[in-house]
Amino acid sequence: MGIIGWIILGLIAGAIAKAILPGSQGGGWLITLVLGVVGALLGGFLASALFGIPMGGFFEIRTWIIAILGSIVVLLIYGLVTRGSRRRT
Repeated sequence: MGIIGWIILGLIAGAIAKAILPGSQGGGWLITLVLGVVGALLGGFLASALFGIPMGGFFEIRTWIIAILGSIVVLLIYGLVTRGSRRRT
C-alpha cells in the first residue's frame, strides 16, 4: 500500500480513534486527523519492524487494526503532553 493509502487510512483511523477515546483532547478534529495519519504510519512501521507482522492491503482487517491502535497511542501521548498546557479559568 502506498503513502496515499496510508494517509487515507490514517484519516479514517484518526476519526475512529477519536470516537473510541472521547474526551477533551485539544486541537479539534483537524489535529486529530493529522495525528491519525501519524499514528497509522507509526503503527504500520512498528508492527512490521518489531513484531514482523506483514502489512496487508487497504481492505485487510489487520491493516485497520494496526492503524487504529497506532492512532490511539498517538492520541493518548498527545493528550498527556498537552494536558498541562491548557488555560484554567
